[in-house]
Amino acid sequence: MTHFGVICPPYPGHLNPLAALARELQSRGHYVTFLQIPDLELKVQLEGVNFYPIGQNIYRPGSIAETFAQLGKLSAIEALRYSLDFETQMVEIICQDAPRAIAATGIEALLVDQLAPAGETVAEYLDLPFICVSSAQVIHRRADVPPFFTSWSYENTQWAKIRNQIAYSLLDRSCQPILRAINHYRKQWKLTDYRHIYASNSRLAHISQQPIAFEFPISDLPSHLHYVGPLRNASPQLVSFPYEKLTQQPMIYASLGSVQNTKYSIFHCIAAACVGLDVQLVIAHGGGLNAQAVSSLPGSPLVVEYAPQPDVLAYANLTITHAGMNTTLDSLSYGVPLVAIPITFEQPGTGARIRSTGVGEVLSLSKLNQSSLRLAIKRVLEENSYRKNALQIQQSISGALGVKKAVNIIEQAIKPQYSFVAEAV
Repeated sequence: MTHFGVICPPYPGHLNPLAALARELQSRGHYVTFLQIPDLELKVQLEGVNFYPIGQNIYRPGSIAETFAQLGKLSAIEALRYSLDFETQMVEIICQDAPRAIAATGIEALLVDQLAPAGETVAEYLDLPFICVSSAQVIHRRADVPPFFTSWSYENTQWAKIRNQIAYSLLDRSCQPILRAINHYRKQWKLTDYRHIYASNSRLAHISQQPIAFEFPISDLPSHLHYVGPLRNASPQLVSFPYEKLTQQPMIYASLGSVQNTKYSIFHCIAAACVGLDVQLVIAHGGGLNAQAVSSLPGSPLVVEYAPQPDVLAYANLTITHAGMNTTLDSLSYGVPLVAIPITFEQPGTGARIRSTGVGEVLSLSKLNQSSLRLAIKRVLEENSYRKNALQIQQSISGALGVKKAVNIIEQAIKPQYSFVAEAV
């Protein structure tokens, strides 16, 4: 059995799927420890996974909540720019503290989220086997694949490749603070510099929680990249929901995730767009709205702070989302089509996949209004093609096996490493 360490960004959208992966590993006799900032200790432990703190000498307690609060006020490129300081601090925390934590806990292999490249650097420094996990989109860093932060469709043409390469260059330039911080330690540890951000060096395995059907038609994918489907299993955390308040009307489920959930104007627009339609609107705001804001929403939506999202989506006819990968995949797992309003980070790229697979409509945040949203809602509810395409993705997810397949891959990838070491000894 193997002791795995997990290094990922301290955001629920990354913690939750990796916690599901950890629980499946633990069910097979492995030991798993999250290496995370102190603020996340209770969250990780409530997910049924071991926790070891890093960053006590750098991280100021409560900073993550302040970061979330500020990110909730921003959109598009402004949110990306604001996150740079925090991401650079996370590089320092991981590179300074993770090697000592790994030694103290006896971790033998790492699971590293693709958006935490410092974790790969630590693995290389310690000569530990590591698996890359994409909780959000796979970031390919290929000329034919549009960058994750764009809403561009996939076009395997020369002009599109040039456009994409320019955008990737701008990404690297804007992420220089992160690259400089990582390369400081790579030089110190006699490793070659990273030239590009989010260009995973994993060769054992790269696991994505997308199903292959929810990806652009990319050719010549590397053999170590595996699309396994959503990383989900039962969490020990139980979330109640007033199922008795559901009506017989078609149900619309709306969520803006865990970071963008303070955007009252979007929730207000969603509620207003549903007024007069023969639907029941359910809003899960994740703690982003206070009681006064909830009471001032138009119509009579059923509003909850948190919902057992996959369970509630089993009742839904439509999901309105910011195009976060987890909500998108949860919706498609039940064959539920979407209306997406991408806000920032990888959400425009997820929106591009929603559009290309025909499982929903995508609205630009800059042009969002009650009228355009209402039209999109009616179109997705009334035109059968969206539901049909979503059901096709559902079938792909059902056959992908999610966490079970992911752990099969991890065990097969790690086993040869230990066999080699045993033979050498």
